[in-house]
Amino acid sequence: MSINRIGLFHLETLLWIDRLGTFAAAAERLNTTQPAISARVRELEGHLGARLFRREGRTMSFTAAGRQLVRDCGPLWADLQSMLLRCGGLEEATGVVRIGAGEIAAASRLPAFVSGLKADMPHVSLELEIDLTANLIQQLLVGRTDIAFAAGPLAHPALQSHPIGAVRLAWLASPAVAASFHGGALDRAIPIWSLASHSPIYGRMRDAIAASRIAHQSLNLCNNARMMIDIAKSGGGIGIFPEPMARDDLTSGALVELEGMPPLAPIDFHVAKRVSDNDPVINAIFVRAGALHLGPA
Repeated sequence: MSINRIGLFHLETLLWIDRLGTFAAAAERLNTTQPAISARVRELEGHLGARLFRREGRTMSFTAAGRQLVRDCGPLWADLQSMLLRCGGLEEATGVVRIGAGEIAAASRLPAFVSGLKADMPHVSLELEIDLTANLIQQLLVGRTDIAFAAGPLAHPALQSHPIGAVRLAWLASPAVAASFHGGALDRAIPIWSLASHSPIYGRMRDAIAASRIAHQSLNLCNNARMMIDIAKSGGGIGIFPEPMARDDLTSGALVELEGMPPLAPIDFHVAKRVSDNDPVINAIFVRAGALHLGPA
């Protein structure tokens, strides 16, 4: 057994394979190639004198020795990272952190949050992805995202989440369309806009539309809230929109709120990470994210 030849990169590689499930995913995460990951595993096995993986069809799985090594090294790796972080501070932290966010959360607080992170962690590279909540959670579970800002309660045993406030929804339209609507001119179909059916907000919008006096009008779906707001501004219909995303348009008068419409409950948002992720940088970002408040400033 050649313990003195085992490098930290060998153990880091092993832990990422365990966390992400495949050599290919670990290679992507560590910014290298799958052959390089395979070579590291062979080197580690050679130094230890033990098989860590077995091939099962087209996939690789841990042997008993490999699984035990992961169990033993996981806490030690987290302690080592925490020790080094305490020595250098967050300003000396390095690595890549992938943050996913829904469009609404991103528009509400994410720019200032990310700017603060970069100021305090200048050597940490951030990769941001804006997507739907369902996709964000899936990416988080498989390890392709480290932290996610998503709508709705996030009840999953593999995830740790924290509420970060709620976003108000509002019935909005351009002044001309609102005047026509309030004037009772419903002899023509007024387009109604809602987020698409795979959005967690869609059900709430559908129920509110059904309870309104415009339920018989034309319903249109879009997976981009910013696009819907721009359509409404151009006189293309009315809709239920996140108030923070339309705040500037409300202030300028480009959009107005419709009166006498069914009330809308706000949308709760949470920040989440994997329970198994003990990376001190990710934990520090998660704690900071938990202090955010997506409500009115």
